[in-house]
Amino acid sequence: MDDHDRRQTVLVVDDVPENIDILSNILKPEFKVKVAINGRKAIEIAEKDLPDIILLDVMMPEISGYEVCRALKSSLITRSIPVIFITAKGEVEDESKGFSAGGADYITKPVSAPIVLARVKTQLAMYDNKRMLENMVRERTKELQETRLEIIRRLGFAAEYKDNETGMHVIRMSRYCQLIAKKIGMKDSEAELILTAAPMHDVGKIGIPDNILLKPGPLDAEEWRLMKEHSKIGFKIIGGHGSELLKTAATVALTHHEKWDGSGYPDGLKGEEIPIIGRIAAVADVFDALTSVRPYKAAWSIEKAVDYIRSESGRHFDPRMAEAFLKCMPDVLNIKENFGD
Repeated sequence: MDDHDRRQTVLVVDDVPENIDILSNILKPEFKVKVAINGRKAIEIAEKDLPDIILLDVMMPEISGYEVCRALKSSLITRSIPVIFITAKGEVEDESKGFSAGGADYITKPVSAPIVLARVKTQLAMYDNKRMLENMVRERTKELQETRLEIIRRLGFAAEYKDNETGMHVIRMSRYCQLIAKKIGMKDSEAELILTAAPMHDVGKIGIPDNILLKPGPLDAEEWRLMKEHSKIGFKIIGGHGSELLKTAATVALTHHEKWDGSGYPDGLKGEEIPIIGRIAAVADVFDALTSVRPYKAAWSIEKAVDYIRSESGRHFDPRMAEAFLKCMPDVLNIKENFGD
């Protein structure tokens, strides 16, 4: 790519060809220039080609420059592009109207070449700095987010290592949760939040003695009472942080053993009293537990586990969540195969 191709692009918008020629001649030695002879064409070009800056005439037929600017600023695609108004009107009220429409600067006709170039370069420099800062913030935010997610995953693995050497249960279970969330119509961002929070569901197992957690047979009444404490322990470990992610993780830790009919623990919540993340996690967690080897049991077949989920719909499980999960079975089996212990 040569220097010419790397030059920044200016979109010049004016309904008078002579005005376009004047501005183009001023700009062409240093910039690539695109032109539009009306507002509709300007919006079309801006959205398609994303110029670096727009010089926009105010007085145009059909759509005024102010209306064009407002349209550009209301679009996610073009709203950050700086707009400089070019107008014969120099009154204060007109300038105020331009700035309120989203314009960055004003140049009055007849235009002066040095002023046009200086104003364009100033706005482009500001725009470049803004984009650079936004990219830096975006990268830093992404890095912090990834670090936080990894810490959460590792805490989930830490709990699983107590009774599942590979720790793959938390990966499968959280991906099952994401499938259910999407199937019931949650937005991708919400499903992603659940995917990220779900690995923390059993973090409270860290506080359960190994002789209970790894017991190869049924638990007695006192052992079962202690085992059920892992939900509350997990909630306390995660704490009351204001982060949406950690709030969701705390909720799933506390409520994933609640049952639709009210017979679950720790609080005996019933039906929609149970937060939706708890109802989603209940199905995903039980299915994976049933189809995995545990110290106290062999792995169930897929068919037997599916029959159990179906039979417990309306009792253990929210019928809506159970139905959504069963409809995802091809994806469930892919996850199970790709993330085996």
